Amino acid sequence: PYGASKSAADIAINSYVKSFFNKKNNNNLIAVARAGNVIGGGDWSKNRLIPDCIKSWMKNKAVEIRNPNSTRPWQHVFDVILGYLTLAVKLKKNKRLHGEAFNFGPNMYKNYKVIEILKKSKELWPSVKWKIKTKKNFKENHLLNLDNSKAKKYIKWKPVLNIDNSIKLILNWYKSFSLKNKNQTKKRSLEQINYFEKLLKNI
Repeated sequence: PYGASKSAADIAINSYVKSFFNKKNNNNLIAVARAGNVIGGGDWSKNRLIPDCIKSWMKNKAVEIRNPNSTRPWQHVFDVILGYLTLAVKLKKNKRLHGEAFNFGPNMYKNYKVIEILKKSKELWPSVKWKIKTKKNFKENHLLNLDNSKAKKYIKWKPVLNIDNSIKLILNWYKSFSLKNKNQTKKRSLEQINYFEKLLKNI
């Protein structure tokens, strides 16, 4: 059902494009942007790996993990935003992209299991701990992937951050937040944006 809902959204958007925005003089340009498993500081959503971990670890509790061997296309929110903005700019310059769909995710050979994300987090935050939840309340796919080759080819986008510096950014952001100092959190956020911008200039 989850995967089918994504396909249904694509079909609905495509039908709107062809029905109402397909004339030669059309100035409303539309594209579909799909992102993988987005991670980053400031995410407090329920039933998501990083927020669930942070909520437990801030209380010095072990986080419950449902599927440690599930693989996901983890990517930092900075890379996703870069992808969306790049698509918007390219779409305005090249109307042939109108109605097209693009995936934004890590390179397919760089997907990681949940347990690998936890172990990488522990390297930076030694006190973190987890336990495996044996009772499953619902079915989940063990492997999710996104092919980003179309975005690379047609709009020249590619992920900037790898999983290691992504996790470092995320944990540092939440540690700043845990100090309950709004100025410190804002400062950390701006520092991370500046860091990302510097990486962009070097690629």
